[in-house]
Amino acid sequence: MNVVVIVYSHDSGVRTDVIDALGSTLGGADLVIHEVATQAALISILDAHNDIDCCILDSDATPMGGMGLSKQIRDEYEPAPPILLLIAREADSWLAAWSRAEATHLKPVDPLTLPKQVEELVFVDADEAA
Repeated sequence: MNVVVIVYSHDSGVRTDVIDALGSTLGGADLVIHEVATQAALISILDAHNDIDCCILDSDATPMGGMGLSKQIRDEYEPAPPILLLIAREADSWLAAWSRAEATHLKPVDPLTLPKQVEELVFVDADEAA
């Protein structure tokens, strides 16, 4: 079994931090990561694949932030994969709720808590679908 995750940020450092924190397996499954820097690339992957288990979106990405993308994904894809937003300030949580993301993670990325959050999103969602 593979777990497929999209990591979106215009900042390659943020993408690298997320990918390094996640490692190569998640919950005993091999991790497949699609690393993207643009809205067009993210949408292209979502259109081409129906096996995306989670999207990790940087709320500070430019020119399209992760919160706007989260809302777009929720509005345009059914079912939509779970979304985790990387936020810079705890005060941004209300915007993340507006964007209908399931979870937030404060930057900088914490390599101890991020994999646990993603695992909970992926496997709780899979348990509910069963």
